[in-house]
Amino acid sequence: MIDDFAKGTLHGRLRRDREALLWKLDGLSEYDARRPLTATGANLLGLVKHVATVEARYFGEVFARPYPEPLPRWQDSDGSDLWAAGDETREQITAFYRRTWEHSDATIDALSLDAPGHVPWWPEPHADTNLFAVMVHVLGESIRHAGHADILREGLDGRTGLRAEHETPIDEEARAAHRAEIERAARSVVPAASRQERVGAPVTGRRTPAGTVHGGTTGRRPGA
Repeated sequence: MIDDFAKGTLHGRLRRDREALLWKLDGLSEYDARRPLTATGANLLGLVKHVATVEARYFGEVFARPYPEPLPRWQDSDGSDLWAAGDETREQITAFYRRTWEHSDATIDALSLDAPGHVPWWPEPHADTNLFAVMVHVLGESIRHAGHADILREGLDGRTGLRAEHETPIDEEARAAHRAEIERAARSVVPAASRQERVGAPVTGRRTPAGTVHGGTTGRRPGA
């Protein structure tokens, strides 16, 4: 019973986060869906392509149930699964992702949680594993990259939310007030000396015998 519950819980969460990741592409232009948004080139369509490739491998060759379409060898991984080439359309990549769901779900449904698998790209002694460990790993990958997508999408147009049904209209005024409150809290813990140094103001105050500068900073007396 506990195995059925664990498997159903992990599988249900994986299904939910797949949909959430795809939703982050909703309404974007082709350019915004694929353009690099960080210094390392992170982009939304690339995240979908990457997670699709992860699922195809982990629920495929790891359990001797290879994905039916060609995949680059894991030994030859060059990062090309992290971005969309000019001749790859959004529809092709999202369709690839959905096809991997069908293949992954068939593997998950067919095997028990303790079914053995072998991950050749994991170091020993971890390469020999089972379905439970792989489900946890793939779910972790999916959640991690869905979180990346959350931040990237917010940076593009301000849209946020875990799932489409939980999205609320953007209230710019409320957001600005909330952000200002967090900024004030952050600045409140910056030492006075650091605040003054940032604006070029001298640190002044009355030094006590213990070396404390009232109204400024603390420290040892010169030569002490």
